[in-house]
Amino acid sequence: MKNEQFSGIWIFAEHENGAVKPVVFELLAKAQELKAHNGENITAVLLGANVAGLAPELIARGADEVIVAEDEALAEYSARPYQQALSQLAKKYKPSILLYGATELGRDLAPRLMNDLHTGLTADAIDLGYDEDGVFYQTTPAYGGHILAHIVILEERPQMATVRQKIFTPLEPDYSRSGKVITEKVAVERDEAYEVLSVEEKAVTGTPIDQAEVIVSGGRGVKDETELTSLRELAELLGGELASSRPLVDAGMLPHSKQIGQSGTTVKPKLIINAAISGSVQYQIGMRDSERIVSINKSSSAPIFDISHYGAVADFKTLVPAVIAEIKKRKG
Repeated sequence: MKNEQFSGIWIFAEHENGAVKPVVFELLAKAQELKAHNGENITAVLLGANVAGLAPELIARGADEVIVAEDEALAEYSARPYQQALSQLAKKYKPSILLYGATELGRDLAPRLMNDLHTGLTADAIDLGYDEDGVFYQTTPAYGGHILAHIVILEERPQMATVRQKIFTPLEPDYSRSGKVITEKVAVERDEAYEVLSVEEKAVTGTPIDQAEVIVSGGRGVKDETELTSLRELAELLGGELASSRPLVDAGMLPHSKQIGQSGTTVKPKLIINAAISGSVQYQIGMRDSERIVSINKSSSAPIFDISHYGAVADFKTLVPAVIAEIKKRKG
């Protein structure tokens, strides 16, 4: 749609098992920064069945208003009815910006809205802002992560982007905030092309790495399971999770759910220890906002040291066992 009388920052409020996804709160926090520049209201859009009870949390986290559209056809995510509902609302209210979390659902839904609304879409953005001319831009890795591209959508509206998780810091909830809840009726139909027969929880061992407070991550320099075992032991002693850069996943040593980076998961732990990781741009994108970054690498020129708070030019095969021994000694 052409850039005429469009206003408002919209956040698609994805939810699961009766709870709003954390990435939504991250986007609401970033939307507050955008609002400081453009002065436009922040709206969370909530689709589903019996989901109105989630609206107060969205307001407490930064939404000025919440649009709630409920229908039994929206009870479980299905691409077509969600596309129909969100498209109808966007055409009615004409937001200037529409943001989604770069989740499986967001990556499925956003391109469908792009087609419906005849606008542009930036995928997997890692930053949002305004340039010196007041033009809204989205930053995303390009060419395998070797460069960062600033993308602008000059004419069509809404300006849309899926945004990676763990990029922005959510605001603390303020339950004294007041906001408006708008109930909308949408004309949607169940997708006859397929039917959801059942939903099963995926079995996950340990804490997902994007929720872990401590991570020990291994890289290309980890050559076999024996070497990986020492990193796993260190992670366990620290109450953390084991993760890796892409080479260990490609080698079949760890599942993709443990991969940090552009083609894996973005993490933001309190502490991350990188062992034998050189620190490609692709990897850094996935962990550079961690509170404390400690890196071990035999090469003093490894790029990972550029973003590390602490570093050791050493062979992890010698240093990590020594650290493990010291931790065990102190724990008694």
